Amino acid sequence: MTQTTGKILGWILGTALATGFVVVMGQLAIVPAMKAMPPGETTATGLAEVLFYVIAGLTIAGAAGVALSRNILYSAIGLLAALLGAGALYVFLAADFLAVAQLLVYIGGVLVLVLFAVMLTNRITEITVSNASLGLWGGAMLFVAVAPVLLAVALVTPWETITPAAAAYTTETIGDGLLTRWLLPFEIASMVLLATLVGAVVIARKEIKAD
Repeated sequence: MTQTTGKILGWILGTALATGFVVVMGQLAIVPAMKAMPPGETTATGLAEVLFYVIAGLTIAGAAGVALSRNILYSAIGLLAALLGAGALYVFLAADFLAVAQLLVYIGGVLVLVLFAVMLTNRITEITVSNASLGLWGGAMLFVAVAPVLLAVALVTPWETITPAAAAYTTETIGDGLLTRWLLPFEIASMVLLATLVGAVVIARKEIKAD
């Protein structure tokens, strides 16, 4: 009874916080930005725009599959779709190096390790999760609080439009920066990937039982 009452109070408090956050953000930021927004200009819709929205929809659908699926394998497949969509969006931005790094590092490295950990761990369903969970209601309240802000940032913010420059290779410039000015963050990222590899091996290894 006490646990049920605590959950109900938590739901009420979370709902009040999410509603208050949306109201405050609407009064302080969203409504003034909408009033100051210049009238939109109609632009012709071509093949590039259609592909962009299709790929963006694929990315959002994959991310939703990661968050909403109860099967960890389906979540990994959703993550694959989200990462592929993000890589394709990098191609639209003429970021060739980031697109290839997205495919090689995240899909070819991290996601493959996750899939191996899922496939080789045969006792994952026997693990008892001890951390408290807010459940579907907590996720819904978080979505209600965050979605209006993200939509306002995407639709109301007066983004500066520029004429795109000609596509050029960026690999040489980025590689020179990673090995000179940004060497320390590059090495830290390497340590994070190494920790991911070690964690996948520890999770997937078989337990040796004593006789």
